[in-house]
Amino acid sequence: MVSPAASKNDLRVSKPARSRGPSPAKTARTREAIIAAALDLFLEGGFAATRMADVAARAGIAKGTLYLHFADKAALFEGVLQQVIAEPLSGLVGAVIGPEERVRDFLWRMAGPVLRDMETSRRGPVLRLILAEGGRFPVLAETYRRLVIDPGMAAFRHLARRALERGEIQSDALARFPQLMAGPAVLAVLWNGLFAGEDPIEPEAMFLAWLDLVFGPPLPSEGGTG
Repeated sequence: MVSPAASKNDLRVSKPARSRGPSPAKTARTREAIIAAALDLFLEGGFAATRMADVAARAGIAKGTLYLHFADKAALFEGVLQQVIAEPLSGLVGAVIGPEERVRDFLWRMAGPVLRDMETSRRGPVLRLILAEGGRFPVLAETYRRLVIDPGMAAFRHLARRALERGEIQSDALARFPQLMAGPAVLAVLWNGLFAGEDPIEPEAMFLAWLDLVFGPPLPSEGGTG
């Protein structure tokens, strides 16, 4: 006959242990490692040559773990774009211009720091990658447009209309073609990809020159602007 105490102990021993999933902090660290590895490999060899197995190996994780975070290479590239470009630019797109602030000054205040580190942040190289491989892999261009271009163009169009209403510019060209606001940055990125060794362009300086051409130089009281 089994004693009550023994039965109680048997029940306690046979009780299954609770399993714990990965902590949110560990999951975030794993995702960061994946994004960093994928960005390195995309820029080293291009989108076509990068394999999911290579990303997993560079990140120091199992290939199955990688697929828990990203279903395929296109989803992985979107994750890279989201972290490297879309999130840093969200502050620019979502910023609110001051009631008395000139559009020229707002653009310089918000875009200047972003353009200053186009190469070191690797936003420039990523754009060059999309331009190089977007024709073969339309998903790259489509993802970039959805995450970066469309929200950026909406914000630029709004600013152009405000500048026109307040008399800062005399033509509606910027409202019709807000892509012109991104022109200096795109040109600088392309130029530096081809001719950086001989005659590099600073995107920030080119954007400032563009502001002077379109809006005129800063007012005397704004000597520190640009």
